[in-house]
Amino acid sequence: MSGNNCTAVTEFILLGLTDDPILCAILFVIFLGVYTVTLVGNLSIVILIRNSSQLHTPMYLFLSHLAFVDTSYSSSVTPIMLKNFLVDKTNIPFGGCVAQMFCGATFGTAECFLLAVMAYDRYEAICSPLLYSTKMSTRVCILLLITSYLGGCVNAWIFTSCLLNLSFCGPNKINHFFCDYSPLLKLSYSQNNLTEILPAASSGLVIVITVLIIIISYVYILFSILKISSTEGRSKAFSTCTFHLTAVTLFYGTLTFIYVMPKSSYSTDVNKVMSVFYIVMIPMLNPLIYSLRNNEVKEALRKLMSKKHLFS
Repeated sequence: MSGNNCTAVTEFILLGLTDDPILCAILFVIFLGVYTVTLVGNLSIVILIRNSSQLHTPMYLFLSHLAFVDTSYSSSVTPIMLKNFLVDKTNIPFGGCVAQMFCGATFGTAECFLLAVMAYDRYEAICSPLLYSTKMSTRVCILLLITSYLGGCVNAWIFTSCLLNLSFCGPNKINHFFCDYSPLLKLSYSQNNLTEILPAASSGLVIVITVLIIIISYVYILFSILKISSTEGRSKAFSTCTFHLTAVTLFYGTLTFIYVMPKSSYSTDVNKVMSVFYIVMIPMLNPLIYSLRNNEVKEALRKLMSKKHLFS
């Protein structure tokens, strides 16, 4: 660094979504509301599942962890994004940038694995109902959860290791609202093929593996549902899968666009918009998707509310 008359970057400046003060004020109100709904919705699901005995099943255990991951995922980015709307310049130290990216990659990847685990759970519930309690025992569920979080940590470690191997000198303005790998890579003057290919390959592998698990699970589920003779039985089986498929489509669609498609095929502004959708909006939508039309969740909520009303 010193030999090149260059000072190492110790902090970055996040440029955010826009520098228009009026638009900043509008977006601050909108995203503050979205973040509030995200926290309330996901934390309510976690509390409801923990306190309702009828929801102590593998399906809702995984849903509670999905809610926790969504909350953590959104919280690693949204507060700094909201701050960016209120101040002229948002500085973030290099260590803070690394930590934010590690948290985002960990929880984002864990969500991929959890969605795959939930698809496998639905497969076992619908295709092997008599053996479901054995195949999805507490030990198996815990093992699947550990694998999901461990997979998130491994992928995040790959991203972080590549970031720490980059050298930053001079430009320190990140054209984004959080420390994402792609805009950081553009600021580095020591890029190499490995730091470009490895994170994309790792993300692509995670997406391919989890999507394959989801597709295979739902192919078997579809064949099993078609064999159900009663219309009511088919309808109930379809309804339990619809919520999950909606969440999967929303999440994987945007994730693939950001981390797998060639960066030259879309602009930085499009990247920002898609990032807002999968980091800020989807964590808010998931509790709504899983709870608004889920009769078991609504019934558990009614029982919990009536119980509190009796004790009050």
